[in-house]
Amino acid sequence: MRHNKKFNHLGRTASHRDAMLANMAVSLIMHKRITTTLAKAKALKKYIEPLITRCKEDTTNSRRVVFRYLQKKEAIKELFGEVAAKVADRPGGYTRVIKLGTRQGDAAEIAFIELVDFDENMAKTPKAAKKTRRSRKAAGKAEAPAETQATEAPETKEAPVATEEAPVATEEAPAAE
Repeated sequence: MRHNKKFNHLGRTASHRDAMLANMAVSLIMHKRITTTLAKAKALKKYIEPLITRCKEDTTNSRRVVFRYLQKKEAIKELFGEVAAKVADRPGGYTRVIKLGTRQGDAAEIAFIELVDFDENMAKTPKAAKKTRRSRKAAGKAEAPAETQATEAPETKEAPVATEEAPVATEEAPAAE
C-alpha cells in the first residue's frame, strides 16, 4: 500500500527519478532556467529548494550533503558561489514555475522553472507598479498648488502695492506650466 506517499512518482522507478531530478537540478543551476513538463518542474522545485537553502551556509559538511545529491563539481561551485550570493537574504522561494501551454505532440503541459533572482525581466516589474501609484500622487499634487496659492494670498495682503500684482502673477504661473 502507498499510504502517505504523496509526492509525484513521475512514472519512474526511484533510482531513475533520483537521477533525472539530479540532472535537471544541475541544468537549472548552470543555465538558471530550463523548460520541462509541469509535473517535472513541480517535482524539481521540491527537490532543489532545500539544496539552495543548504548552500547559504558554506561549510564542508553542507558542500558534502549537496554533492551527495548533485554529483557535479561545476554545479556545486556555481551553487555555492554565484547562486548563494544572490539568495543570501531571501528566506525561501528561490524558484519560479511559469506555465507555457501544451506540447503539440502529446498535449503535455509545458512550463519553465527558473531561479528567481536571476531573471532581469521580472526584476523590472516593480517599476511598473510605481507608475500606478504615481497617478494617485499626481491627483494629490493637483490639490497641493491650490493650498500654496491660498497660503500666499494672506501674505500679499499685508503690503497694499503687492496685493494687486500678486494675484496676477499666481494666475499666470499655472497657465505657463
